[in-house]
Amino acid sequence: MSTDAPAAADKGKKAARRVEVPADLSTVSPIRGLFYGSLASYERHCRPYPLSLSPDAATTLAEMVAPVEAWFKTVPSARIDEEHAIPDAVMDGMRELGLFGLQIPTELGGLGLSNTAYARMAEEFVMDPSLAVTLMAHQSIGLKGIIMYGTPEQKARYLPKLASGEQLAAFALTEPTTGSDAASVRLRADPTPDGKGFVLNGQKMWISNGGIARTYTVFARTPTATPGETKLTAFIVNRDESTGIVPGAPEKKLGIRGSNTCVVNFDNCFVPRENVLGEVNGGFKVAMGILNNGRFGMGAASAGGLRKLIGAYCVGGARLL
Repeated sequence: MSTDAPAAADKGKKAARRVEVPADLSTVSPIRGLFYGSLASYERHCRPYPLSLSPDAATTLAEMVAPVEAWFKTVPSARIDEEHAIPDAVMDGMRELGLFGLQIPTELGGLGLSNTAYARMAEEFVMDPSLAVTLMAHQSIGLKGIIMYGTPEQKARYLPKLASGEQLAAFALTEPTTGSDAASVRLRADPTPDGKGFVLNGQKMWISNGGIARTYTVFARTPTATPGETKLTAFIVNRDESTGIVPGAPEKKLGIRGSNTCVVNFDNCFVPRENVLGEVNGGFKVAMGILNNGRFGMGAASAGGLRKLIGAYCVGGARLL
């Protein structure tokens, strides 16, 4: 028997690679954490629901939902869809109900609702899909990053105006050539020579609230210490503070036509370093954290819509259509 047999069998095999397990497994992606045998990341990012509401909290929530449910029945939904715009009076009504700051802490002007309470409120939004998209793009993802990753200074600066509805928020990730693949973002954020900030150049597309928002959570590529390498960084970009933010014309959609969706161009847009959300080159984790935490609202709204459709279709078991 040839003594070369073991060597031949091993030929072509890849050398074993030592796997370095991160010290804090809550910082890795949920799927990667599962392969490490840890649920820490999953618990943090994929299970936003808290414990069930106490009887007192459930009663308080029911009292909050009742006027919202009644108000949505007065919304001129057909007019909104036909005119492709939400009337100022309707926007003012949502502000008066506090709907723009449902999960923003009370000390910053919001209602401080838990995820469970917010999910229940989202069930009422679907009475008008255009309003639902506007509200949920604003807070489920638009400002959620500031709540989750913002510094105390960032929260104090931006959240009060977002809570009142004085300003709207948008989540700017999707691009023409990359879709919503965060790892393939091409928008550039080049550091200024003095180190005081970054200059953004590029385009985002299909941005909900893109033409009416004043505050954006924007994801762009920033250089690393390795020549030619870039990574994703998240920024808070405000139209009152930075120039070079140019929204495009509203997209013509089939349905939800009252909500604003458009391209947003960034042309030499300067953003100060203190507006980095999270850490420089740590934007991928920020993007995934926001999306994983915010998506439950859409599920709640969809379930609420189905419940209302069933209620409209059947009363006491009798078919109405």
